[in-house]
Amino acid sequence: MAELSSFGVRASTGSLRAGAGAGAVVLPHAWTPEGVVAAPVTNGAQALHLSVALCVLNDVYREAGASGIAVRGVAVEADGGFDDAWASTGIDYRVEVDSATDEATLARLLKQVEVVAEIPRALGAGAKVQRR
Repeated sequence: MAELSSFGVRASTGSLRAGAGAGAVVLPHAWTPEGVVAAPVTNGAQALHLSVALCVLNDVYREAGASGIAVRGVAVEADGGFDDAWASTGIDYRVEVDSATDEATLARLLKQVEVVAEIPRALGAGAKVQRR
């Protein structure tokens, strides 16, 4: 996968699960017994990007299961930047799926995930954030 900025994060599980080194967290995961390794998660920007990565990762498993596609592992990198006023300049993500299924089927799966992934949709719509 690509080089991440200081705001980027990688979430991985299954056969693509990374080691839990410095700055990593291990989170429970409904689809894999060993959980998700997310790294690095040491600042708020990374936590924001992690929300996108985890949502996409979980939706890959969910949509694959609904389609009968066996998945051995998933890794998602999410990254983005901020302008001088700390407004997000956007978030992009990359997905790697370890599966014996063909590339065309995986492409359809990832397109479906792009449609249903809730957190990327919420952020893209401009979620309002305010103190209560």
